[in-house]
Amino acid sequence: MADIFFEIHADNPREGPGDYASTRRAFLALKNLPGKPAILDIGCGPGKQTLDLAQLTQGSITAVDNHQPYLTRLDKMVISRRLQKRVRTVKADMFSLNFAPGSFDIIWSEGAIYIIGFEQGLVAWKKFLKLKGYIVVSELTRLKANPPQEAKEFWEGAYPAMHDTAGNLAIIARAGYSLVEHFTLPESAWLEEYYGPLQAKVEKLKPKYKNDPAALKVLAAEDFERNSYQKYSAYYGYVFYIMKQAG
Repeated sequence: MADIFFEIHADNPREGPGDYASTRRAFLALKNLPGKPAILDIGCGPGKQTLDLAQLTQGSITAVDNHQPYLTRLDKMVISRRLQKRVRTVKADMFSLNFAPGSFDIIWSEGAIYIIGFEQGLVAWKKFLKLKGYIVVSELTRLKANPPQEAKEFWEGAYPAMHDTAGNLAIIARAGYSLVEHFTLPESAWLEEYYGPLQAKVEKLKPKYKNDPAALKVLAAEDFERNSYQKYSAYYGYVFYIMKQAG
């Protein structure tokens, strides 16, 4: 089961919804940054947003993930773009990061903070921020009450900790941050940027695994998730939360 999962997800440009326009909008909401801010990208995956950030700033970026194939691929792209002096990768677990306190002007995490938990991540990572530093994350969020039963059952199983926007804003305040801005990613960030390449991979693998019921079940789950989003995108989506350390 794990082998087919990684075969589906290997070499995809993103491991979650996102797009350059949204990354840019979130970054431009950060004011009074130093000329070359120090940025920590947690759960960077294959690093599409890491490279976008490198385009948006002359700062240094430390990109962290615990899956070495992602980092190896990102390292190759960093070399091809001659970014070695500004972008470095670190293999580490987001639950036990080992950076000096106050090391970064910005902590960035697109579609990954759910792994540790929205509130847990905001609290645990805060110590790595410089005084009045920023933390920017995208988090799966309930957008509308009373979803259809199919969507409700799916996300209660896939991500039972999902909150609505008001719930996440309360968590942000409780964790000691002031909200700068929040906005929902467009549907194209899901359907084109994320599900597009993923679906192409799924369709390519179906003939290969036509006689493997376990693998076909995994492929069918990928289809179901995409179809669920197409039907119920009004009820949930990724929201960018741009925050500044209070005080």
